[in-house]
Amino acid sequence: MSAEIICVGTELLLGDILNSNSQYLAQQLAQLGIPHYYQTVVGDNPERLKQVIEIAISRVQILIFTGGLGPTPDDLTCETIADFFGVPLIEHPEIIEDITQKFAQRGRVMSPSNRKQALIPQGADILPNPTGTAPGIIWQPRPEITIFTFPGVPSEMHRMWTDTAVPYLKNQGWGKEIIYSRSLRFWGIGESVLAEKVAPYFNLPNPTVAPYAGKGEVRLRISAKADSKVTAEGLISPVEKQLKDIAGLDYYGADDETLASVVGDLLRLSGETLSVAESCTGGGLGQMLTNISGSSDYFWGGVISYDNSAKVGLLGVNPEDLDKFGAVSGTVAEQMAMGVKSRLSTSWGLSITGIAGPTGGTETKPVGLVYIGLASPKNEVASFEYRFGAMRGRDLIRYVSASTALDLLRRKLMVRNS
Repeated sequence: MSAEIICVGTELLLGDILNSNSQYLAQQLAQLGIPHYYQTVVGDNPERLKQVIEIAISRVQILIFTGGLGPTPDDLTCETIADFFGVPLIEHPEIIEDITQKFAQRGRVMSPSNRKQALIPQGADILPNPTGTAPGIIWQPRPEITIFTFPGVPSEMHRMWTDTAVPYLKNQGWGKEIIYSRSLRFWGIGESVLAEKVAPYFNLPNPTVAPYAGKGEVRLRISAKADSKVTAEGLISPVEKQLKDIAGLDYYGADDETLASVVGDLLRLSGETLSVAESCTGGGLGQMLTNISGSSDYFWGGVISYDNSAKVGLLGVNPEDLDKFGAVSGTVAEQMAMGVKSRLSTSWGLSITGIAGPTGGTETKPVGLVYIGLASPKNEVASFEYRFGAMRGRDLIRYVSASTALDLLRRKLMVRNS
């Protein structure tokens, strides 16, 4: 038995609203050990919604709908489902009473249009909504098909899922097995290169391994199906170790760990501190570091030296070198790193200067050219050149530049501490 998530709403298709409900439900289904291979998004159109239902019931047994349960004319989920299975809608007085009371608690009078939310397919059970006005349904229109409907409001859907849907599914025998996943994160290696290195692992039956890529990093998700989290972790652990060994320093963390949190842990472990000097990233590197709670233990601050005068006045960059080599150069990156390290009296100094675009590039210094400077506790300084390419776009170049700077420092700390 498997499930399909069907999200209803034209606003989802237009991209006006981020579809977080499908992510939440996918994670919840995994915790119950319910396989789910399909997700569908459909607009507020009854004929297209019927087509989606027709396809879904041919391949899954559990259909989970979100959205389309409101009082407006374009909220058509329940009536379309009822029409598809050829049953009438029945008005439930208890739902009208519940909606009336909720309006009264807010000092308002229920609008006549809200009576629509009390119409439930004949034979369906009410899935209560403790916080909103739109109830859902739990219904078996056919012996082999179970339908759940939820409102599109995430907070309402979450509460209804945990309060009613999960106990119902567990009562039906689900939840005896779980699907538990661990996500390994890599920086500095391409998806295809990593995939070639670990190709044999993609054929494992349990746990399974799958690659993902995005915003400069690559992930390997290891998923195990087992009777408990402890058992699943036991299946995952040896595979995780083998993948880490293969990747070496390209592996940087797992699950919710970030480059900034990993660098922070390494600095805290060694009792060292960090300061940063930024040009093209405009504070993005400092933001990554300060997003980590407790980062004041090791991060002392930074300088956004966007203009050359700030590089000279605040960081001590030699103006003659600026004239000779330009602001985007290894020489300037090194002086920025040493300058911020010296002025803030930190163990490490990290700098970034580059051309984020879309303008400002030349034939010799194209958009995407970035130099990162790193000054060590021993006052050894070096610069590193990267060419991220104009096609990435300004925001991604800035993000990848800041992340690469953190990864550069991480690798230095890892090698030194090994």
